[in-house]
Amino acid sequence: MSDSATRSGERAIVKAKAGCGGGGTECLAKPDPPAPPLGPAMDSAKDVMQPALPPGSSCPGPEWPEQERAEQLARGAALKWASGIFYRPEQLTRLGQYRSREVQRTCSLEARIKSVVQSYLEGVQVGVWQLAQALEAMQGAHEALGQARELLQDMGQTAQILVPLREQVAQHKQLQALSQLLPRLRAVPAAMAHTQTLIDSQQLLEAYVSLQELEQLREETWAHLEGLELPDFEGLGTLAEALGRAVETAAGAAGQLAREDPALLVAAVRVAEVEARRTPTLGQGPRDWRQRCLRALQEGLEQTHFGTHLPPEPGALGEWLEALRVTLPAELAAAEALIAPCCPPHYKVVQLWANTLHRGLRRSLQQVLAGSELGATDAFTLLHWVLHVYLGPEMMGSLELGPEADVSQLEPLLTLENLEQLEATFVAKVQASVAQWLQKALDGEVAEWGREQEPDTDPSGFYLSPMPSIVLQILDENIRVTSLVNESLQRRVHSMALSQLGTFLRSFSDALIRFSRDHLRGEAVAPHYVSCLLAALNHHTALRSSSSLSILHPNGVAPGALAPMLEGALDELQRRICRLVLEALLAELQPLFAALPSRRWLSSPELLDRVCERTAHFCRDFWRVRSPSVQLLLAEAERTVVLQYLRALMQGRLVCRDADERARAAERLRQDAAQLQELFLGLGLEESEQCAPVLLALRELLNLRDPTLLGLEVAGLRQQFPDVSEEHISALLDLRGDVSREQRVAALSSLQAGPPPSPGAGRRALFSLVPAPTLARSSCLPSGPCA
Repeated sequence: MSDSATRSGERAIVKAKAGCGGGGTECLAKPDPPAPPLGPAMDSAKDVMQPALPPGSSCPGPEWPEQERAEQLARGAALKWASGIFYRPEQLTRLGQYRSREVQRTCSLEARIKSVVQSYLEGVQVGVWQLAQALEAMQGAHEALGQARELLQDMGQTAQILVPLREQVAQHKQLQALSQLLPRLRAVPAAMAHTQTLIDSQQLLEAYVSLQELEQLREETWAHLEGLELPDFEGLGTLAEALGRAVETAAGAAGQLAREDPALLVAAVRVAEVEARRTPTLGQGPRDWRQRCLRALQEGLEQTHFGTHLPPEPGALGEWLEALRVTLPAELAAAEALIAPCCPPHYKVVQLWANTLHRGLRRSLQQVLAGSELGATDAFTLLHWVLHVYLGPEMMGSLELGPEADVSQLEPLLTLENLEQLEATFVAKVQASVAQWLQKALDGEVAEWGREQEPDTDPSGFYLSPMPSIVLQILDENIRVTSLVNESLQRRVHSMALSQLGTFLRSFSDALIRFSRDHLRGEAVAPHYVSCLLAALNHHTALRSSSSLSILHPNGVAPGALAPMLEGALDELQRRICRLVLEALLAELQPLFAALPSRRWLSSPELLDRVCERTAHFCRDFWRVRSPSVQLLLAEAERTVVLQYLRALMQGRLVCRDADERARAAERLRQDAAQLQELFLGLGLEESEQCAPVLLALRELLNLRDPTLLGLEVAGLRQQFPDVSEEHISALLDLRGDVSREQRVAALSSLQAGPPPSPGAGRRALFSLVPAPTLARSSCLPSGPCA
C-alpha cells in the first residue's frame, strides 16, 4: 500500500472515534497524558446523579443514526487501509508497529473523552447545587413578603383609626396660629380703612407701605391656614387697584404735578418701580404698575394737547398749527427740565414726550384730513407747516432741544398719499379762485369798452389797461407762494396757471368777437371801437413780454418759450384782434374801391387820395400800439389796402381802348404804388414789409407795347408772385384790351412753361386772396384749371 492510502485510513479511524466525543479536530492532536482517576466523591456523585443526555450527545445508541453511519465509514476506511497494507507482503513485517500505534492512539482518545465527560459532570453538579440554594432563598423571601403583607393590612386599619386624630391636630395648629395672629387680624379692617384714607389724601408711599404690610399678613395667614382665605382680606384686591389708579392718575397729570407738586409725581413713580421689582405671591399675577404709569404719562400728554380739542374749523387751521408751534417745544423743554428729574433714567422722558407728541399730532392731522375738505389757505398752511415748520429750527429741530427729542426718524406726520391729496386740494381750490378772479378782471375790461372816454394811455402815449397786470399778478402770486412748499406743488400750480391763462385768452377772444358783433349790428355801438381793439392788442403784447415769460416760469426753468398751448392761444388772440381791426378798415374802404378802376381813375388821383386819406385817418392811432404788434398791424393794413386794389382791378370794370389809355393806366399804377408806399412809410411801416410794389409789376404788364412779349412779362410776374393764377393773368390781359386769343394763349402758356419760382423770391400771399372772374373756355388752356 502507498503512504497516501495509509494516511487516509488513519484519518478515517480518528474521525470515526472523535464523532462520539464531539471533539472535532482536537481528537487529531497528539495524545494527552492520561487523566488522573476520579476520586471517591466524584465516583459516588456519578453513581448518585446520572443526568439524561439530550439527543445528539456522544453516548452511542440507536437514537443517533449519524453514529452508525460514522462507524460504517470508519470501518470501511479501516478495511480499505488494511487491505492496502496487507496487499503487499513486505508490509506485513510492520504490522506490530501499526498495532502498537493504533493502541496508543485509542488510549489517548479514550483519556480525552473521559476528561470531557468529567468536566461536564462537574458543571452539572455545581448547577444543581446553585439551583437548590436559590430555591431555599425564594422560599425565605416568600415567607417574608407574607409577613409584610399582614403588617401592612394591620397598619391600614390603624391609620383609619388615626384620621380623626390627624384632623384634630390640624385644627389645633390652625387655632394656635389664629390665636397668635388674632391681635393683628383684628386690626385688618382699621388698617385697610387707613390705607384707603392715605390713598384718598394722595400719600402714595405710606399707602403702599400699609398695603404691603396687609399683603404680608395675608400671606402669613394663608401659609398657617394651608391656603384658607379669611374674609377679612376680601377687600385687599380692591384696595390695591385703588392705589394703582391713584398712581395712574398722578402719572397722567405729570406735567401739572412737575410744576405744582413734584413730590407726588416722584412718589407715584417710586411706588410703580418698587411694585415692578416685587415677586407676586398667592397665585396673583404681576400688577405691572410701571407699564400703567408709562401709559398714563403718554395718555395724559396726548389728552392735554390733542384729546380735548376737536379738529379745527375751516379757516382756523392756521391758528391751531401756530399754537402747536409754540406749545410743543415748550412742552419738550418742560419735560427735560421738570419731569425728567422726577423719573428714573430708563424712562427716557424726553424721548417718550417727543414720540408721544408726534404720534398724537399725526393722529390729529389724520382726523383733519378725514373731515371736511380743506380750503386753499388751510391746505397750503398745513403743507408748509408739515414740510418746513415742524422739523425746522422753530420746532422739533431747535438747537435748544437735545438729541432725545429728534423725531426725524419716526413715521412722517403725513404720508405721500396725504401730501398728494393736499396738493390736489390746494390746486383745485386755487384754480377755482383764479378762474373767478380772471373772470372778474375780464368783466371789468369788457365794461371799459363801452364808456365814452378813450382808453387810458401811459406816459409814452401807448394804450394802457390794468387787466394784463392784474392777470399776471394773480398768476404770479400763486406760483411764487408755492415755492415756500416744494417743487411738486410749484409745478402743479404753474401748469394750472398756464392752463387758466390759456382759458382766459380764449374767453377774452370770445368777448372781443361779441363786442365786435354787437358794435357792427348796432346793438351796442362803442364810441371808441377801434381804440379798444388797439388797446386789446397791447394786452397781447403785455402778456407775451419777457417779464410775463419770467413770471410764468417757475424757479430753475429757463424762460424763453411758453407752453405750445399758450403760444397757440396768444397767436390766435393776436390774429383775431388784427382781423377785427382790418374788418373795420375794410368796411370804410370798400365803398371807395367800388369806383376803381374807371375812366375817372385814369385821369385823376382823386379816388386814391380819398383812400389814402381814409386809411391815414383810420390808422392815426396805430402808433399807440406797442411793437412788434404795431408793425404786424401796419403790414396787415397795408396788405388789406393792396388786396382791395387788386380785387378792384380784377373785376373787369375798365378795358383800355388804345395805347394811350394803357400808358395812362400804367402811370396811374406807378403813382398809386408810390402814394401807398409814402402813406405807410409815414405811418411807420418799413418798406421791406410793404406789398405795394406788386402794383409796379402790374404796371410793367400794362406798359408793354408789343403784345407778343407778354409771355416774358407773365413769367417774370410769376417769379415775383408765385400765387398768381391764370384767372388773374387773364383779367390783367383783359384790362389791356389789345390781346388776341392766340397771344392770350401764348401768355398763359408761358405761365406754366416758365421756370419755377426761386425759394428766396417768395412773398406773403396776395393773389391767392384776390378772387378773379372765371375765364371763358375759349381763353383756357387745355391743361389749365378752368378747362
